[in-house]
Amino acid sequence: MEQNELYPIFLKVSELEVLIVGGGNVGLEKLVFLLKSSPNAKVTIVSINFLPELITLAKKHKVEIIEAAYAFSFLKGKHIVIAATDHIEVNIQVYKDCKQQNILVNVADNPPYCDFYMGGIVTKGNIKIAISTNGKSPTLAKRLRQFFEEVIPDNINELAENINSYRKSTGGTFSEKVTALNELTKSLLIK
Repeated sequence: MEQNELYPIFLKVSELEVLIVGGGNVGLEKLVFLLKSSPNAKVTIVSINFLPELITLAKKHKVEIIEAAYAFSFLKGKHIVIAATDHIEVNIQVYKDCKQQNILVNVADNPPYCDFYMGGIVTKGNIKIAISTNGKSPTLAKRLRQFFEEVIPDNINELAENINSYRKSTGGTFSEKVTALNELTKSLLIK
């Protein structure tokens, strides 16, 4: 059986420089996805043309818009790049340039040219769940996201805050704290 070997991490994109290459529908989709999860993300978008909706969204956030064709120089200082143009040759050039600079890159809708995938994300306050299908089915990730958004109660953040307060007030060694928190949260398991 094939196994998803991706390693999930949560990036502080408000402290990283993100570049999106492409200002069309796919660029807009990637920007919406990124800003929904991280409204303070530091994003630059470079494209020859931009959808009006993308420009409107960019103006509401810390998104810099550069009207130009992609060039290698746009990678300077970037940590993460998303290639989302309508031109596969441009997207592959972005990929090659990023690999040369050791920059993480995602070529939209082209899994072989991705260091990471942008999966489904469920956010309820401080609780965030990421869903990956290993690039196989974005639609399934979307459906799973919708399911979890419905079944996880909105007040789960209050529970996280209460457990955090309890964790801070619990004395003892690390092992004793883990045991106490395990006992406290044992009832959360669905049997």
